[in-house]
Amino acid sequence: MTASSDFKDHFSDQSAQYARHRPHYPDELFHFLAKLTTHRRLAWDCATGSGQAAIALSKHFDEVIATDASAEQIDAAVAHAGVSYRVAEAESSGLDDASVDLIAVGQALHWFDIERFFAEAARVLDIDGILAVWCYELCKVTETCDAAVDELYTDIVGELWPPERRLIEERYAGIVMPGLELDAAVLDMQVSWNVADMLGYLRTWSACNRYQRTYGRDPVTMIEERLRAAWGSDVRPVRWPLMLRVSRL
Repeated sequence: MTASSDFKDHFSDQSAQYARHRPHYPDELFHFLAKLTTHRRLAWDCATGSGQAAIALSKHFDEVIATDASAEQIDAAVAHAGVSYRVAEAESSGLDDASVDLIAVGQALHWFDIERFFAEAARVLDIDGILAVWCYELCKVTETCDAAVDELYTDIVGELWPPERRLIEERYAGIVMPGLELDAAVLDMQVSWNVADMLGYLRTWSACNRYQRTYGRDPVTMIEERLRAAWGSDVRPVRWPLMLRVSRL
């Protein structure tokens, strides 16, 4: 299927960069989610992007169906045994009724029509099925590195963030989860990066992509010298707190 006019596509034209530069979720996240599920037959990774969550879930579930409304993201996703990729919208998955044991949505719920997606989740989840959604905001490195990243986020591209970004800044706190909400694990996402890795990641931001299209120049170059000076030549730990919400439907 093709994406509808309601689909907010902020990443298709940078899908290869997205697959290369986005950080990976911790294994502990998927161990936690697998333990919550009564059965581990089928997981749906909704808005899979590069497929990283789908591949991690395949270690715990017999089958993983990974969907994204962007055909370009699906084309760039990493092929893996046990993972079937499909182009489909979150609100209209094409999955069978009561067929899914776990739905996972990483860093994407804010782009959906949330009410319609929750209705779709209720339709496709089996009895005692689990819905897990999570997001992450700005990373932490050092005070001086963080100041350069904050300048890019707020002062340079701030006006170009889509309004949905507000839900991440609120850590999904204002979203009323369907079903019975469960206590969620407290987890961080961590990587060890050099400054080139960080610059590549910053260029995957949707607001940076929009700035490039609007003004014809790369906004990351405006803080690059400052970030390189603050970072140096070292490989540094980079940390994002994960905001995880989990419900049993």
